Parts: sequence; C-alpha cells; structure tokens
Amino acid sequence: MANYDLIVIGGGPAGYVGAIKAAQLGKKVACIEKERAGGTCLNWGCIPTKSLLRNAELYHLMAHRAEEFGFAFEKLTFDWSKIVKRSRDVADKNAGGIEYLFKKHKIDYIRGEAAIEKPGAVKVKLADGKEEAHSAPKMLVATGVVPRALPGLAYDGKRVISSREAMILEKQPKSMIIIGAGAIGIEFAYFYNAFGTKVTVVEMMPNILPVEDTEVSQPLERSFAKQGIKCLTNTKTTKAETTENGVKITVADAKGVEQVLDAEICLVAIGVQPLLPGGTKLELTERGYIKTNDRYETSVPGVCAAGDIIGPPWLAHVASFEALQAVEGMFVNGYKPKKVTIFPGCTYCHPQVASVGLTEARAKELKRDIRVGRFPFVGNGKAIALGEDQGMVKVIFDRQTGALLGAHMVGAEVTELIQGYVVAMNLETTEEELMHTIFPHPTISETMKEAVLDAYGRVLNM
Repeated sequence: MANYDLIVIGGGPAGYVGAIKAAQLGKKVACIEKERAGGTCLNWGCIPTKSLLRNAELYHLMAHRAEEFGFAFEKLTFDWSKIVKRSRDVADKNAGGIEYLFKKHKIDYIRGEAAIEKPGAVKVKLADGKEEAHSAPKMLVATGVVPRALPGLAYDGKRVISSREAMILEKQPKSMIIIGAGAIGIEFAYFYNAFGTKVTVVEMMPNILPVEDTEVSQPLERSFAKQGIKCLTNTKTTKAETTENGVKITVADAKGVEQVLDAEICLVAIGVQPLLPGGTKLELTERGYIKTNDRYETSVPGVCAAGDIIGPPWLAHVASFEALQAVEGMFVNGYKPKKVTIFPGCTYCHPQVASVGLTEARAKELKRDIRVGRFPFVGNGKAIALGEDQGMVKVIFDRQTGALLGAHMVGAEVTELIQGYVVAMNLETTEEELMHTIFPHPTISETMKEAVLDAYGRVLNM
C-alpha cells in the first residue's frame, strides 16, 4: 500500500494533465490507467484519427487533383495495412511521450482498473489479476466515456463497429453506413470515402454536424456530395440487422418514407456514455454523468471529477482545462476554479470545420441584437494559391457592445485559425480592436479580419 497526496483515476487528457499539474505543485501523485497513458484521445481518438485523415487528404488530393498541381502518375496506389500501421505508430509515440512525462515528474503510473473503496482509499486490479490498495486524501476521477451503441444493433467488432474498430480494420470495406453525423461520423466518412469506400451517412437532424452553424454545415454537405459521400439528413433508423454479408439498415425520412440500405459494415457514431469507476457510488446527473459542484467536487468528500465523465462538451481540450482547474482548486490556497465557458470545436475532415461561441440561430433565440459578417475563401490570395478557395468565415457580433459572440469557419486549416477568435473572445476584444489588428499577408487568416470588416460594412476584398 502506498500513500499519495493525489490519486488520479484515468490517464487521458484530463487525468494525465491533472496528474502533472499536481506534481508540479510538489505533490506525490499516482495515475491509474487500465489501458495506456493518454487514454482514448491519444490511443483511440483524437491523435490516431488525425494520422488517418492526413493520409486520406494526401491520397484524395493526388487521386483527383494531381494534374491541377502539375503532377502525373502512371498508377497511384495505397497500402491499407501501412496506413493503419502509421496511425498506430503515431498513437504509440504519443502515449510513450506521456509515460516519459510521468517519469520526469515522478508520478507513479499504475496499469490497472481502479475502484474507490471509500473516501481516501482505492483498490486497483492489475493486469495480472493481482490487487493493490492505495490511499490519498484527494482523488481525481477522469475515467471518460465509451461509444454508445444503437439499441437493437449491438457492436460486434466486425459488421457493427465503433470508432475504435474503425481505426484498425484489417481490410478496407467496399461499403459503409455511418449512423450519426457528428464530428466522429463525419471524419470517418471523409476518411473511408477518400480511399474508395462507398459511404452513406444517416443523421436524424436537419443537417450534418448539427451543433454547427448551418452556413458552415451546409457547405460541408455539398462538398461531401461532390466527393461522393451520400448524406441522408432528417432521417431516422427504424430497423437494423446484421446479415451474412454485412448489415441491412432501414431508414425513414421526415415524411416517413422508408428505404433499406445495405453495406459491408455499419459504423455507429451516435454519441457516448459515461465510464464510471467501480466501488463507492458517486452522485450522478440525470444523464448518468458524475455530478460536480463549482469546484469540480463530487458527492464523496475528497473526490473530484473532470473531463468527459462529468458530461458535455466531450472535447480533449475542455477535459484538460477542467482537470487543471480541479487540481489547482485542491492544492492552491484561495484559488477559485473556473468553469468552461468559451471553447472551440473542430472537425478534421476536408474541408475542415471550426467554431466558437453562439451560432446565428442561437443568438436569435436569445433575442440578441446582432451583426453578422462573412468572407469567402475565394477572395483570399493565399487560399487561391493553395488551391483551397472553397470555404468561408462567419462572425457574429453584439450590435450594441461590439462583443464577438461567435465565429464559424469551413475550409482548409480552419482548425488552426479558430484559436485567434477564441483568444479574442476570452479577452473581450471588440470589433474595433479586431479591425485595427494587422494580419500577416498572404495568409488564410486574413479572411478572419475581412469577415469582421464585412459585419460593419467595411469589407475590402469582396
């Protein structure tokens, strides 16, 4: 049995960051992870999927636009196994980096499954079946979430898969149905289609990426259609079954008209569900996530929780932020933890999508008096030079105060650009300050300033 100042349960973006922060504050820390450091994000989510998407973008570019850039190939081919292996190598490298950081900060890294026996006490079942007991006056639960199955269509890892299996299929499927058009579903739709899989996306909401502004999601849907991805929106799954050759999914549109879809594989990407720790029961929200107060404290004394396990938004960067706040709240005298308010959301298909703050529809629901500015990539010299002139930036301002309420982008590298608006919103930057900021030329970031100018009738390049 070992005694610690803090035991962290879960080694993902919330857990490992929280552990490192506590160690930096001079605390004795243990991090318990049942799989590998980095959690789902580094091993089965954010990082390895970006590797796959990079491969897809390069292949799609060369397969469909090589001549435009002056290239020619006698025969362009790909090795599916090497594509998957590269993704796993990237994940392994990043997980190894986290393990190095644990050693650097003298954090005890324990591979096993933890259960909270009582306040201050944890039991760990190790991979070899042995058990250990550890104690700490403070704990941080960061166990995250797992994919949620579609009722009546259980995951089998072969014909019906989650995002995890989608990353490591040994053989590329000829056809795939993706149920759910959130970020995960959309990213895999782009990836598999780029290599020639016939992809159909089924989404019950009116638009793909339904949480995004419609002026961003609709252009993406049109782009997907040109790429050969079929998107069925306003469409519900009414029946699902597996067959000898794959899956058979019956769907109905808004008018109730049904059709039957057949494919080798069905990827279910309808959301996630909490992965709760064993042992002592913690008070939960109505949706089953761990309930916390303004200091990230749970119903059990000394136990805090952060990241996906406390509910949406289920984003790695949000999880890390929450963990840092929780740990500082535990160990820094007088520190008042901050809650998540302004955060970016990103989808890494091609074209990319990124946003922060209110959509136009939500701003109107809140009865905000707004100004809206837009600027298309086709008016930007750098975007044209890159051959990436299909995209746009949209900004929403409060008409009375000039406060930036929201920003929405679709196009090349917008996931890198969005942080400029995030910083602006955090600093409560006004439209005047943005308009008087010098953006480097030539860059795609100039579209950000032009969109602001457009909101106030001063746009220059359109």
